[in-house]
Order: sequence, then C-alpha cells, then structure tokens
Amino acid sequence: MKSSHQPVQPASILLFDGVCHLCHGAVQFIVRRDPRGQVHFASLQSAKGQELLSGFSYTDCLQSVVLIEDGVLYTKSDAVLRVGRKLRGVWPALAWAGMLLPRRLRDMVYDWIARNRYRWLGRSEQCMLPAPEIRSRFLE
Repeated sequence: MKSSHQPVQPASILLFDGVCHLCHGAVQFIVRRDPRGQVHFASLQSAKGQELLSGFSYTDCLQSVVLIEDGVLYTKSDAVLRVGRKLRGVWPALAWAGMLLPRRLRDMVYDWIARNRYRWLGRSEQCMLPAPEIRSRFLE
C-alpha cells in the first residue's frame, strides 16, 4: 500500500501583492492580531503563490488579495472580511458587520483602494522578506 507524504496545506492562506507597501502593512497587522497563527501567507508573485492559484480558474492575480480557505478561493472584500473574522479584538465583529453590506458595494471600495495603493503608499522593487520570528507563517 502506497502512502503519500504530501505536506499538509494550512487551512487559511492569504496571497498578497508582495511588492505593495499597503499589503506589507496589512500582513503585519494580521500577524499581530492572529496570535494563534491561523492565517499563513504567500506572495502572489512567488512560485508558491502561482502554484496555489493554478488549482483555480482565477486570472486577476495582482488586482486582489486572495484567500484560499479550506480549498475555496475568496477575493477582494470577501477575502479581507474572512481574514478579519479570525483576528482578536473587535475585528471579528467588524468583519461580520461588513458582510451585511452588499458585495458589490464592498468590492467597489476595495477596487478603489487597490487602484490607488501604489500611489498612496508606494511599492518595493522586490517581495517582502518576513522577519525570522514569523517566517514559519510564510509558504515557500
């Protein structure tokens, strides 16, 4: 009998724009408020990010943060709010309240922020390198 030793994927993987300063800040925000380490990360530009996306028919790669949760892909405001539900503090309540707003409205706001993120906060020439204490939360 053969057994496969495939590495187990974390239940929640957030794919983010690795050169976006706003996205770097969001990752740091999540790490500080997710002490149980429920959310793991990969850059959308990375080989791992592309590998994870290849299992889905999603083509808008750098236009949205992507959450893969229990094998289901979520984008834009759905991804942000689902991550918010995992954080400590007031964030889960705010995320649940945000889900009451129509997706179309939420995604319009998301798209406006996404269109302006480089202009507002800039971008890096290379992807973020995680600090050693959180490196285990980043997939390679």
